[in-house]
Amino acid sequence: MNFNDRIESLFESYQQQRNSLTELQEKMRALTATATSPRREVTITVGQNGVMTDIKFPTGAHKRLTPVDLTELIMTTYAEAKEDVMQQAAATLAPMLPDGMDAQALVRGTAGTDAFLPKEPRMVTSVREMLTQARTEQ
Repeated sequence: MNFNDRIESLFESYQQQRNSLTELQEKMRALTATATSPRREVTITVGQNGVMTDIKFPTGAHKRLTPVDLTELIMTTYAEAKEDVMQQAAATLAPMLPDGMDAQALVRGTAGTDAFLPKEPRMVTSVREMLTQARTEQ
């Protein structure tokens, strides 16, 4: 494969990655999760970033709760919905990540620096080969 063909191949690969990233962003934006308390006092929906987008009281059961109990129930139900959407986000993101990168840690914001900038830079094999070839030709 000559140099121009390799460059063209790299550009095609780049465009495919860019299209995949656009699709990923659309899928991530569309994620939602809904949780309902066990006795149907409250139903909470969250968006992909865990922000509450809806809260409903499908029955009158919430009226029998004290404010403290209702608050606790809302927070517990919200946490369930948020956990669900975080699981969905990690599952959506995982196929796009390099081997060894933890999608759960990325989604939860607990990934260390090495997850983003490893000690040794990642490089596509074809780029590494081109750089090696260029050095030997000098």
